[in-house]
Amino acid sequence: MPHARRITSASIADGDANLPSPVAPETHLTSSVLMIRPVQFGFNEETAVNNAFQKRGGGPVQESALAEFDSFVKLLEASGINVTVIEDTASPHTPDSIFPNNWFSTHSTGELVLYPMRAPNRRQERKEAPLQAIKELGEKGRMKRILDLSGWEAKGRFLEGTGSMVLDRANKTAFVCRSPRSDEDVLIRFCEELDYSYYYFNAYDRDMSLVYHTNVMMCMGDKFVVVCLDSIRDDNERKTFIEIVKKRDKEIVDISLEQMEKFAGNMLQLKCRNNESLLVMSSTARASLSGKQAAALEKYCKIIAPEISAIETNGGGSVRCMLAELFF
Repeated sequence: MPHARRITSASIADGDANLPSPVAPETHLTSSVLMIRPVQFGFNEETAVNNAFQKRGGGPVQESALAEFDSFVKLLEASGINVTVIEDTASPHTPDSIFPNNWFSTHSTGELVLYPMRAPNRRQERKEAPLQAIKELGEKGRMKRILDLSGWEAKGRFLEGTGSMVLDRANKTAFVCRSPRSDEDVLIRFCEELDYSYYYFNAYDRDMSLVYHTNVMMCMGDKFVVVCLDSIRDDNERKTFIEIVKKRDKEIVDISLEQMEKFAGNMLQLKCRNNESLLVMSSTARASLSGKQAAALEKYCKIIAPEISAIETNGGGSVRCMLAELFF
């Protein structure tokens, strides 16, 4: 089994950020995603304990979320993205099932990975219908094995998928900010199994609380990185982060803490069926960007920005959390 390589400031000085090209690099962009259509979406008390982005909204939350979801799916399909939609079930009650990227990921090297979730009611999102649909897609495609990390839940250790990890797939590097949802031991196991290196760092919101998921403070594109550098308070950690990104020849688009709170870090780059590059963000995130920031991103991608304010407010997650990439 390969050794999990942790990138540090010391290893940067030794040239470790210029790691050799992976033997089996991953495809970074996909044109296919899986989404879970909500049945009982709502404010999740179990996740609110360490998700500062959640705010209890009023009114018919499920009705609003469903309308936002359906409109988002239509926008993606009209933009050239293949969308597999799975209808959630009422039982067991899973208020956050609309965010499937936290409990599974797929990889162009053939893996389906299942992750340990911190909130007990989120563990129930690994339901038969979505799991079977993913496995069937894998059997038709290039799935070689299933890596099930969910057993770490019994040890009180968690790693919530591509919420906890922002993956530079082409360079097989995981960027992970420390939080109760992102345990380093589980991360090491993931990296050993998939031959990844990783950068583990601290990121804080304006109240000096740890950012709960890495994918709300950064987005990894094929040629750019959107990141809230102000959230990386330690000068040495911030410098190391910048060095890693620069050595990968990616442009940094820096966002503020206020923009991070408006989900400007929670974006996902996709590839349309015609190979056009697409950057998906919410209308809230898009409205927060300056003209200069938007122009920097539009050099690389066409931007689409659905309205999902009810989902963002009550769920504490945005468009990236709703999209589970399919590489099979």
